[in-house]
Amino acid sequence: MRTADDPVFLDANVLMYRAGADPEWRQACGRVLLQAREAGVTLATNAEVLQEILHRYFSRRRPLLAQAVHRAALEFCDEIIPVTEHHTTRALALLLEHERLSARDAVHVATMEDRGIRAILSADHDFDAVPSVDRIDPRDFLRA
Repeated sequence: MRTADDPVFLDANVLMYRAGADPEWRQACGRVLLQAREAGVTLATNAEVLQEILHRYFSRRRPLLAQAVHRAALEFCDEIIPVTEHHTTRALALLLEHERLSARDAVHVATMEDRGIRAILSADHDFDAVPSVDRIDPRDFLRA
């Protein structure tokens, strides 16, 4: 069972939904980030999340949004985990075990495992298939 002192991995989709057009997700994700900060939850993410943010917004020619979401990631996260060859090797093993998992998500799981992080704050249901991960839906954060 997760305690208040356990770090939580922050997935890119929480930051992107916070900046997005859908009002329900924008409010839920904005609220959860503020609640995490107020509760003193340690949030961590990895360099791949930052790359994902840049890729998404620059591919859509939205550099100002890329800057804002990247800045939010750095503001809310207490740690940015570097991605190494060790993580990509573990990600490969995870991909072979879990066919629904994307390569990017496998890298997230590998970095989480390496840091002993079990919980991920994410709207992505694909993490639910990984036994080593406890996904927290942003809409359910206070109940987790």
